[in-house]
Amino acid sequence: MLNIQSLWRKRESVIVTWLVSYSAVLFVPILISLVIYAQANAALKSEIHRANDSLLKQMRYTIDTQIDLMKRLNMEMTWSPNLQTLMYSTQSEAEAPYTAYQLVKEFRLFKTSYATIDEFYVVWKKGDAILRAGNIRDLPTAFHTIHQTGAMSMEAWERLVLEADTNRFVVLPHLNAGPAESSIAYVTQLPPNLNGQETGAVVVMTDTSRFQQAIEGISGFSEGLLLILNQNNEVLMTNRNNADVLLPFMDGNRVRLDQAQTGESELFYMDSAISDLKYALIIPSGLYWEKAVNVRNFTYVSILVSLVGAGVLTWFFMRRNYSPIQQLVESLTDKTTQTLPGETNELRFIQNMILRTRTEKNEIAQQLQKHQQVLRSNLIYRLLKGKTDPLVPYEESFRSFQMSLHSLDFAVILFVIENEDHLYDKLPGVGLNERSKLIQLIISNVVEELVESRGHAGYVAEADEMMVCLVNLRTDSSLWSQELSEIAVDAQRFLERYDMELTISISGRHSSWIGIHEAYQEAVDAMEYKMVLGKKGIIAYGDIRQESVVGPYGYDYPLQAEQQLINLMKAGDAEQAGSYMNEIMKRNLEQPVMSLNVAKCLMFNLVSTMIKVIHEIGGHDDDERLAGYPLWIDDVLACDTVQEMQSALHGLLEEVCTFAAAKRVSHLSREREDSLRSLSEQVTAYIAARYSDVNLNVNAIGDHFGMKGSYLSKLYKNQTGEGLLDSIHRSRIEKAKELMRFQTDSINELSKVVGYNDAATFIRVFKKYEGITPGRYKEISGMNGKEATG
Repeated sequence: MLNIQSLWRKRESVIVTWLVSYSAVLFVPILISLVIYAQANAALKSEIHRANDSLLKQMRYTIDTQIDLMKRLNMEMTWSPNLQTLMYSTQSEAEAPYTAYQLVKEFRLFKTSYATIDEFYVVWKKGDAILRAGNIRDLPTAFHTIHQTGAMSMEAWERLVLEADTNRFVVLPHLNAGPAESSIAYVTQLPPNLNGQETGAVVVMTDTSRFQQAIEGISGFSEGLLLILNQNNEVLMTNRNNADVLLPFMDGNRVRLDQAQTGESELFYMDSAISDLKYALIIPSGLYWEKAVNVRNFTYVSILVSLVGAGVLTWFFMRRNYSPIQQLVESLTDKTTQTLPGETNELRFIQNMILRTRTEKNEIAQQLQKHQQVLRSNLIYRLLKGKTDPLVPYEESFRSFQMSLHSLDFAVILFVIENEDHLYDKLPGVGLNERSKLIQLIISNVVEELVESRGHAGYVAEADEMMVCLVNLRTDSSLWSQELSEIAVDAQRFLERYDMELTISISGRHSSWIGIHEAYQEAVDAMEYKMVLGKKGIIAYGDIRQESVVGPYGYDYPLQAEQQLINLMKAGDAEQAGSYMNEIMKRNLEQPVMSLNVAKCLMFNLVSTMIKVIHEIGGHDDDERLAGYPLWIDDVLACDTVQEMQSALHGLLEEVCTFAAAKRVSHLSREREDSLRSLSEQVTAYIAARYSDVNLNVNAIGDHFGMKGSYLSKLYKNQTGEGLLDSIHRSRIEKAKELMRFQTDSINELSKVVGYNDAATFIRVFKKYEGITPGRYKEISGMNGKEATG
């Protein structure tokens, strides 16, 4: 059994710490009792404040009623027609006294209507007189009659009345105001006349005795000091003069309303409902302490009982709770391969073990965080590809990746960067992988934020060398198609700031997880229509499908037109042949939306026309040359849009016409033809042998054969129909296709094997000649291989 001596020897043990801690618990009841006492005191104080506020509201109602009468009378006097005529008309000095007399007679009616107004008059500056109800007096006489109490001089009265603000409450002495001999006056300075001269002022006075009853009601309840303050917080009236409790709240002639408590007094105030006046009440703080005596006594008793009870329970729980701690330490020590040497505090030992476990957990969490984005992208990619698993709870998967779901309705927005190489050139010194991630990050942040601003949820991932945004639509989004178009427009406009040229396609709306794959296929299909509609546009699948249904099923290229084009090319007239081919394209491409297959057929038909011309004018001697012309179809296929195809066709047309013209005027000997053919074969063999060399280019080949590179390329093209650079690229692409069919190397490794420095250039060239990306070709070739082996 533990005793004091053993506790001292184990002073770093948890039992000693608990002894000190439980002893500290003794202070908790004291704090609770003090809090209860403070809350009770605050409640009593709040009730007193509420009572004072209620009385202040009653006082405000009573005084505001009188103030309202003063303001109404002041307004009626100010806007009196006689007063306006007297102050602002151009009447002669002989007519002015009569107008003043009429105004005085009018004031008699005001005297009857406003019986609670003790005095009112108008200061007539031009006439140097005071206009009262029933009489007109000069300024000295009126001052001695109304204000001569000794509290204010006539000069001070004139400054106060004639130089006051436009509307102001002031305190003025009043002979007939009872014992206080003072009144609260509402002074209005009249505007100057047309000549800029001062006109006078309107003064309405109410004796302070009329406010005394309300003031006594307030002070009798709380034994406080009531104040009436003007707009400058100056004291207009108080129920006790020379009150010492007011001095701590004074700042010169003004009362500081922001200081609620000073010394042993507290201040409350309330604004007037109809004027700039304020009503303040100062009461002693000790008023509510008298009502808190019982609460304080009860607090003392509760503190004493809490101390006794806490002292008994401290020792009991300290002994009872140490046993589980000791057992936990022994359990951790048994399960741990190494103990913490020199650690005698059980809690620190447990804490260190927990920290060690938590550190391991954090390391695992960090690793998971690094892979979370990859896992999220993989989840979206599998949904886009239609690789759904009915056993996978996708709702729970979305929640685990912090991806909210508004409904089970989805759409897909597809983004293709048309100037990717140009963007990469603007980031020198950054690796290809980092540049790609940066561009993806910019697009993801912009697009996801735009989708969220429309109330939907958007998640961006990469698929088939394109950026895809999976949009989860709101259930109540009836204008979803318009909103998706607005998102695409805003994204395209915003990303132009980063010099990104985008072509965007939008799918339709589909339900369920399987519908995501359908939406993605629609977006891909719509993206392919950029070949007809052009790049850097926004293509909605709904528009393409609708126009395709009502669109034409064929194209206009009859045999007669083909024969006419053949004749123009045989004649070598490139200008007329080009104009006629433009006319053929215009007739077909100006239709609403031409089918992709129909557009390709038209282009292939035009290419076949050119091959026919070459065959007809070349004869059997040019069979070897004709072997290269089918590559023209690959050149056309490598174009992304119809406009590019049209440009490529014009280039081919120029070649055909040039060939035809050259054929007619050519006098080259057969030996030269054989020599050129042999040279072309040697160049082709040279390219086939050195396609993997990254330094292989037109100039290098020219140097090898002792000729200028551009001239050799021209000779080679005349023989084969293909330039040296195209032959280099095509040789490398063919080798890459062969490797992709039988090997599993990555695109980056494959690009280096076939002679390209970076994967981006390889992807761009591959797509130009094959019409699809290497990844897509690899996927297709892999599927064909499975079918073949199956």
